Amino acid sequence: MSTLSVEMLAAAPAGPITSAGHAQLGIAVLAGIAVIVLLITRFRLHAFLALTLGSLVLGAAAGAPLDKAIASFTTGLGSTVAGVGVLIALGAILGKLLADSGGADQIVDTILAKAGGRAMPWAMVLIAGVIGLPLFFEVGIVLLIPVVLLVAKRGGHSLMRIGIPALAGLSVMHGLVPPHPGPLAAIDAIGANLGVTLALGVLIALPTAVIAGPLFSRVAARWVDVAPPEKLVPQRPSEELERRPGFGVTVATVLLPVVLMLAKALVDVVVDDPKDHVQRVTDVIGSPLIALLAAVLVGMFTLGRAAGFGRDRLASTVEKSLVPIAGILLIVGAGGGFKQTLIDVGVGQMILDFSKSWSVSALLLAWLIAVGIRLATGSATVATISAAGLVAPLAADMSTAHAALLVLSVGAGSLFFSHVNDAGFWMVKEYFGMDVGQTLKSWSVMETIISVVGLGFVMLLSLVV
Repeated sequence: MSTLSVEMLAAAPAGPITSAGHAQLGIAVLAGIAVIVLLITRFRLHAFLALTLGSLVLGAAAGAPLDKAIASFTTGLGSTVAGVGVLIALGAILGKLLADSGGADQIVDTILAKAGGRAMPWAMVLIAGVIGLPLFFEVGIVLLIPVVLLVAKRGGHSLMRIGIPALAGLSVMHGLVPPHPGPLAAIDAIGANLGVTLALGVLIALPTAVIAGPLFSRVAARWVDVAPPEKLVPQRPSEELERRPGFGVTVATVLLPVVLMLAKALVDVVVDDPKDHVQRVTDVIGSPLIALLAAVLVGMFTLGRAAGFGRDRLASTVEKSLVPIAGILLIVGAGGGFKQTLIDVGVGQMILDFSKSWSVSALLLAWLIAVGIRLATGSATVATISAAGLVAPLAADMSTAHAALLVLSVGAGSLFFSHVNDAGFWMVKEYFGMDVGQTLKSWSVMETIISVVGLGFVMLLSLVV
């Protein structure tokens, strides 16, 4: 299949609780999304509560009995947390081990020691990309900000030339590469292959990060001229450690789950025999749960023990890593509930019915839906989960590669133009000491470049895979 036209997609069976017509369903979708947007943006309600209430409004407006709407929401929440929650928890533990042991600082310091003046923006995007694999975006910002500010100050570099590449590396990983929550939830909703999505996501993420990072930073530096705000330089985690893990072993630990999942995807393509012993082994060790669990267990020794952590310190690190992700798990779970409600009231079937007469690429449609929700709510995770639920029926007749590209289209759309309703917008603004206008001209434009360029590479890949 060289092109992905929505015209070619067959209809999926209608959901079990749908009884409404297309007009009523359309109104119900708009009402549900409007409630979510209003509660998040106007009333500053937590996204978990907003998604929960929006799901109930959607079900009621679609004419579904309230008990059926509640059942759909709870079923979707449970299945999403069951499929994604453990992976998010394991990723959080690995990220906390990486930060607290000084492993992240070791990666940063080693790369920066070998990078000259002109190579510094490229070094920053590399650092952010490697560190961004297991870390949540907000954690990555907090971890890299001291480095960005120190490098800019001591080297006499423009803050934009150093900061934009770091932010681009983190953001690209957050939106396009599992095991981040958004891509994982989209993979689960669409039913895509994680290994294939990971491989294609990395393939798209690399050139996208280069364009939105080191290349765009030249323009951003001319648009925005700010000095590193000294009062915002926090203490680095490893400054109070007597020793920290080596560079090679730290990188190997971070990349271990990626290597295992990619190995599984490669063997599945080459062997394609469920009875083959090698494929059966790689299917186990390359599953996301086992790959991340292996990295966490290895990291306790290669990162924790190497930094001098005893049993109590390791236990404390693991415990502290799980506390901040409670909200993320609830948001992702509620997003899954919203997705299931969409499916069960028949919205997926409605989209397929309408799309038969459209000449719009399914990948472009997925991107546009994610962009709309992102602009309205400000949350990349909410945009990814909601859009994935809406376009999931379009993947029914897609190949494995094209289903993965559908996930990446949603992920790219979820990053479009971060603005004042996005918490990340305010984090970047405050850490870099910028005003709102400067943040829009730097951070917001960078996010838009990532989204558009990411879509462009998705569309190009769809022609060859």
